Amino acid sequence: MSALQPAFPTDSAGLLAAEALRAMEADLRPDRRPLRASDAAPPRRHFPVLFLSDLHLGSRACREDLLFSFLQSHSADTIYLVGDILDTWMPTRHWSPRQQDILGLLLARATEGARLIYTPGNHDAFFRRFIGQALLGVEIVDRLIHETAEGQRLLVVHGDEGDLFETRFPRITRLVARIDGAFRGAVAGWNRLRAGMGLAPSGLAERVVKWVNDAARACDDFETRLSGIARDHQADGIICGHFHKPALHGAAGAVYANCGDWVENATALVETCGGRLQLIDWAAAQEVAPALAHPALGLEISPHPVHIGLTPA
Repeated sequence: MSALQPAFPTDSAGLLAAEALRAMEADLRPDRRPLRASDAAPPRRHFPVLFLSDLHLGSRACREDLLFSFLQSHSADTIYLVGDILDTWMPTRHWSPRQQDILGLLLARATEGARLIYTPGNHDAFFRRFIGQALLGVEIVDRLIHETAEGQRLLVVHGDEGDLFETRFPRITRLVARIDGAFRGAVAGWNRLRAGMGLAPSGLAERVVKWVNDAARACDDFETRLSGIARDHQADGIICGHFHKPALHGAAGAVYANCGDWVENATALVETCGGRLQLIDWAAAQEVAPALAHPALGLEISPHPVHIGLTPA
């Protein structure tokens, strides 16, 4: 595919997309801002395939420090970016130096030879106008079939088409997203005041948003619906994001693998050398790693089937 240098409109989505691309191009320059000494790259785990979704770069909600450390610690031959990588819905953009570092690390993986494939979601739907093309070497597709080393054919798509509320009430969905952004901004301001008084930051925003989202997801059988979309594509299952709920099972008669997110969670999906899918909970891994006498043995979070071992299976 040939590199594409698009002309961006001046709406909020276009401005954020242009800003992201400028940041990406800056990371390609030899004079790019050097990383801090504390950002020295740790040893990496390498997988054949890595799936990431719902980074929400450009918003305050992104757990950017955890995401940065994860990308430092992992590489893959193929990296799927399964939508909502950028968040173009926010009325004000929050573009931090750390988020630029994240884009730089992704581009570095491509420079090292990784294939980057981007399936845009609803929060970065702006990039759907470039389906079938490439931006700075990142292939943009609507959806595709990924075949694992075990021979499973899995549909890779963001998953917003399986969200009934999103498809039926898109304006309300955008309004809720903006309210979420404003709420997080207010809490961030309150936390700055608390820091000035020597108090610990409040986790109110995260608790409230998680409670609301958990309640909404509990009323929606979206996993069955998305598994049906996979069967419609004659696939053995689906790999998606969108719902911010990491999962990996076959309860609906097809493989359902949700990468999770980097807002409420800090999870990614990988395919191991043996062709097995595995969820990684990076936040949990960071919490338990110092306490592991033998971290290479790995660990399973009970009762959740999420692998947080420090070496690939």
